[in-house]
Amino acid sequence: AMAGAAARGPLPLPCLLLLLLLPAASAEPELRFRPPAEAPVRLFTEPELARYDGHQEGQPIYLAVKGVVFDVTSGKEFYGKGAPYNALAGKDSTRGVAKMSLDPADLTHDTTGLTEEELKSLDDIFNNVYKAKYPIVGYTSRRILNEDGSPNLDFKPEDQPHFSIKDEF
Repeated sequence: AMAGAAARGPLPLPCLLLLLLLPAASAEPELRFRPPAEAPVRLFTEPELARYDGHQEGQPIYLAVKGVVFDVTSGKEFYGKGAPYNALAGKDSTRGVAKMSLDPADLTHDTTGLTEEELKSLDDIFNNVYKAKYPIVGYTSRRILNEDGSPNLDFKPEDQPHFSIKDEF
């Protein structure tokens, strides 16, 4: 993504002048600094999430933990096609993350029967790996909707106050 931004280069001079001439009181800067809470929440169904499993060149790679969908594209060497954790991509792999298992039976949102230890491990990895390293792009429909498809009124988006893209290298 950085290469793309660099290639675009600086704004052409007429655009810069236009920006300087805009009245300072214009509403435009408010849009730029809108609090993240107003960012749209994207809902992913299982088939939609499955499209981002790292097998399509040029597509982002997403995986969900605890119903939160993370963009793990920057960790392509872990989650991309043929990479060690690719099995986790394109689905809610909460149970697999908790058990540190890539067994297909564990690649599910279902946490039924996990031990205290596994649940603690899940929370540690969720907060210290996924939330710390990868941007949140949305939520699974299971996290946002009730069983009957109505909106879950208790849904609260995750905050990412300590989010910083750490270099993977």
